[in-house]
Amino acid sequence: MKPHLPAYDRSKLTPGIVHIGLGNFHRAHMAVYLDDLFALGQGHDWAILGAGVREGDAKMREALIAQDCLSTVIELDPKGKSARRIGSMIGFLPVEPHNGALIVAMSDPAIRIVSLTVTEGGYFIDPATGAFDPTHPEIVADAARPHRTAFGAIIAALKARRAAGVPPFTVMSCDNLPGNGHVTQAALTGLARLSDPALADWIASNVAFPNGMVDRITPATGPRERAMAQAFGLDDPVPVTCEPFRQWVLEDNFPQGRPALEKVGVTLTPHVHAYELMKIRILNGGHATIAYPGGLLDIEYVHEAMAHPLIRGFLDKVETEEVIP
Repeated sequence: MKPHLPAYDRSKLTPGIVHIGLGNFHRAHMAVYLDDLFALGQGHDWAILGAGVREGDAKMREALIAQDCLSTVIELDPKGKSARRIGSMIGFLPVEPHNGALIVAMSDPAIRIVSLTVTEGGYFIDPATGAFDPTHPEIVADAARPHRTAFGAIIAALKARRAAGVPPFTVMSCDNLPGNGHVTQAALTGLARLSDPALADWIASNVAFPNGMVDRITPATGPRERAMAQAFGLDDPVPVTCEPFRQWVLEDNFPQGRPALEKVGVTLTPHVHAYELMKIRILNGGHATIAYPGGLLDIEYVHEAMAHPLIRGFLDKVETEEVIP
């Protein structure tokens, strides 16, 4: 078995996106969509510069830099595994406590989108209120000594662009959060307001935060996944495995332009919330419908639960008679 290599000349790519958070999900989702687009001969000025703000991100950077920022993505299709080398990222910025290189890169007018996969915890949401928590220790530290968090770095870059007369980039969350654009705006303006209320108002009025719904199962990487990569002849310490299915529903709110993502299967719509509701009810509700009777019957795995006629019948009845209507 051999992996599929990028079907385009990577030396011709130029960066248009800085992406913060190079975990498995990003590399199996957004990076794959862009890889597909580049293979069509389009959007070659929208390549990704990777970035991270956590200490652990430095290890990912080291691993990816060593393989020219190529990511191995292995689809676990029941009909047979397939591997791709994703080439849509062309660089990985140094990971620094003060985020200096990241701020400089985001200040470049060529960067028109800054995207994030920083997990739900990275948005500093108060679980009691569901709103941004300005008292979170990392936010308090960032307000006192700026630029430590991803949002602190983004604020610094937006401030630099405003001073230079450069239009602001779009900030696009790719995390699995309802209303993720609104959540991101709340975090960014909330942090800015602690030290510069006028800048917070400017960000709220001038920066776009499109909402989006993302979906693809990407397990953690361990020895099993590395062995799969080796079966394809790849000595990759950080391969990604994933299901064949993927979905991206996105609000078309990009004042400085965007890649033609609709050409590679992304749904562009103002009704992202409706897709989120569909996913929560069909997928999350479906998971619960499988899990609880499976637990009562001492069944450990989803595929075993789906093979049980009572559970499968129950799921079908709930989905078709309750959820879909």
